[in-house]
Amino acid sequence: PQEIVSGESEEESNGVNLMEFSDEILLHILSYVPCTDLVLNVRRTCRKLATLCLDKSLTHTVLLQKDYKVNKDKVKQLMRDIGKEIYQLNMAGCYWLPSSTIDHVTRCKNLVKLNLSGCHVTSLRLSKMLSTLQHLRSLAIDVNPGFDASQLSSECKATLSRVLELKQTLYTPSYGVVPCCTSLEKLLLYFEILDRSREGFLLSGQLMVGESNVPHYQNLRVFYARLAPGYVNQEVVRLYLAVLSDRTPENLHAFLISAPGSFAETGATKNLLDSMARNVRLDALQLPKAWINGSGLLQHLKFNNPFYFSFSRCTLSGGHLIQRVINGGKDLKSLTSLNLSGCVHCLAPESLFRKAEDDIDSSILESLVMSCCNLRHLNLSAAHHHSSESIGNHLCQLLSRLKHLLSLALPVCSITDVAANVEKTPTASNLVPQTFGRKVRIGVQTYPRNLADQANQKMIESSVFWALMGSLRFLETLEIIGSSFSSAMPRNEPAIRNSLPPCVRAQSVGDSEVAAISQLTYLQSLTLAQLPNILTGSGLVNIGLQCQHLRTLSLANLGMMGKVVYMSALMDMLKHCKCLRDLRLEQPYFCAGAQFFQALSNCSSLQRLCIVSRSGTLQSDAVMSFMANCLEVIMCHMFMGESLTVCKNLQQSIVRSFQADRPALNVVIFPLLHEDLTEVIRDVPMRHLDEITLFKSRVAEEPPNLWW
Repeated sequence: PQEIVSGESEEESNGVNLMEFSDEILLHILSYVPCTDLVLNVRRTCRKLATLCLDKSLTHTVLLQKDYKVNKDKVKQLMRDIGKEIYQLNMAGCYWLPSSTIDHVTRCKNLVKLNLSGCHVTSLRLSKMLSTLQHLRSLAIDVNPGFDASQLSSECKATLSRVLELKQTLYTPSYGVVPCCTSLEKLLLYFEILDRSREGFLLSGQLMVGESNVPHYQNLRVFYARLAPGYVNQEVVRLYLAVLSDRTPENLHAFLISAPGSFAETGATKNLLDSMARNVRLDALQLPKAWINGSGLLQHLKFNNPFYFSFSRCTLSGGHLIQRVINGGKDLKSLTSLNLSGCVHCLAPESLFRKAEDDIDSSILESLVMSCCNLRHLNLSAAHHHSSESIGNHLCQLLSRLKHLLSLALPVCSITDVAANVEKTPTASNLVPQTFGRKVRIGVQTYPRNLADQANQKMIESSVFWALMGSLRFLETLEIIGSSFSSAMPRNEPAIRNSLPPCVRAQSVGDSEVAAISQLTYLQSLTLAQLPNILTGSGLVNIGLQCQHLRTLSLANLGMMGKVVYMSALMDMLKHCKCLRDLRLEQPYFCAGAQFFQALSNCSSLQRLCIVSRSGTLQSDAVMSFMANCLEVIMCHMFMGESLTVCKNLQQSIVRSFQADRPALNVVIFPLLHEDLTEVIRDVPMRHLDEITLFKSRVAEEPPNLWW
């Protein structure tokens, strides 16, 4: 390429010459460019950029985890050019790269951190690679069926013996490389083992002969385990915990186990918890609900400077929360992340005779807010948190004091103005039916598209939720989810095909509340699920106009269930979402036709699309045209009401037309209610499945900065 010499560019005529900026400014600009582009393209444009693109600040850490355009040849060239300069390499979720790509990592002799989660790595390839990485201290890998620890060489085991941090995702019952890591300080385990093989055989959680080497936990500081549903995952994690129950590491300061459903406490786990209560002081805690419910465990555990608590789905009462965790109002300024999702009694003094729908005790929430004033991530979803009519004590008013919040998850019924809700006694005009019948017709009031023109705008802006949104100016993630909402594609909970009706308190939540969200200028991720009173979706347009940093949008079951009432507003909104990368829509009877995809084509940055719709329809030509126009899209998941033939033909057409130019392309188009859906789901890359395809609350799901 022709060189650009400073001072000779025609840009001078406009008064701007990029090459005249200082090196510090240029390095900052270049830090936003993917490393593959810097090394393989940008540095060839001129002599100055050739030098800057190889600066240590840009080559020290190489992130390929969401560089969907990278392929085997680019990785090979990248490692050849700057391999010796790379100290941290993140290839997490690069599922499309062939396993032979890993061979080129051996050029990175100085690697200290390596993330290969979601990559195809065999035991032999792992052994060969790790044998050359003598400086490695942090490693993330998958353990797939066929993994054989006996194939690891002595040089590989020597490298593993120096590893301090290990993240291991298990797809088969195994210890993986844990027994080889004798110096572990941080261990993260993700259990994704299925109960049945593809052939339908039941799997056992017992480890194979030769896998019984004892893990070394004596230096462990952080233990984290996340379990997918299934009894095999529970059996295997108990084997990992057995060693901990014999001798609890003295330096353990974070102990976290995330388990869906019922995970019963055993004698071994009780011994472990008793030992922890005697010997360690924790900074982070998460336990299965059965281990906390009805026990006095929290009263005996000691905490140092806690930064993360998760009591998700526990029956912990607000009284116990204040007394045993916050110690009656103890200063907990160190706490930055708190997950109380599904903790239905956490804002009530006691749970014995209380109904889940009863009003909360505002004094408990006030104590929580005052003690944990530096909270950045708070999850109160999946519960009925109803405020009383006491002036100044509404949940939204109390939460507005948390000025440092970056992410927040709330149930829909918690944001209702109590006084306004009393005035809006459900009538035929505002009570939205939750049936699926197409024949239901109601008189829908006209709703102005521009909320600023409404006569009652002042009343809307005086609502407690509007005030809350106005006070949380730096919020980046917001989830407003109906307390009884369940996705048509659940995974971490039992499958529920019939939607439960929304909470009565939530019946008035609709367009004006959605419009209030548009005050969040820095909003990056938004989830709205089961908002019954959406009549036109006009608030979505406001969000599209005002929230220009929005990257992730998830909408589910808005308004009446027999008709997509917000389609016109959604299409208007999408025209303004230039930064949107992930879009998930879940709505019965959704029509993915030409007009929708034409509007979606305005989202030039879109990478992933997921549509889940019972009885939904799609227009194949429109989908193909959309894929041709939106060149960044690498994931297209549609679970609709179309026939298997229509779905398969469209999926094959997309793959055939675009796979060559988009190496990371992942397409799944399948009937939502087909009996083989679970078999299809198991082949979806974990990155997409966990981040977008499956619906779940993600606020405070894990401790902040759990892994780099």
